[in-house]
Amino acid sequence: MSMYPLELVAPMAQDLTDYGFTGLKTVDEVDQCIKEKEGTVLMVVNSVCGCAAAMARPGVKLSLQNESKPDHLATVFAGVDMEATTRARDYMLPYPPSSPCIGLFKDGELVHMLERHHIEGRSAEAIAENLRMAYDRYC
Repeated sequence: MSMYPLELVAPMAQDLTDYGFTGLKTVDEVDQCIKEKEGTVLMVVNSVCGCAAAMARPGVKLSLQNESKPDHLATVFAGVDMEATTRARDYMLPYPPSSPCIGLFKDGELVHMLERHHIEGRSAEAIAENLRMAYDRYC
């Protein structure tokens, strides 16, 4: 059951899936993506909020214009993919749940995290630069 009408969130989800992100809908899909993949995974907890639209999604897409980048791109949608989002957030502990948020995993371990308070009020370019530095270090 979704907190939002699917026709409302579909374009917001497609903003990332059309850019090469895999939309994860189930706990098993999240587990397979994070636990069972070697290399790096960028996980975006997407949201309907304005900072996701104006900062997080554009910043994430801009960050991928970099020589080093994650091996796998994945997303869950807060308030829509509820169980998948909860599982993704479990992997992001000890950080508290927030949306949007962005985690970079290497071989199943969280190595870099941007919480909502790192996203809100910052430009897409600043978010992209933060992520590029993490890609250069871990990817």
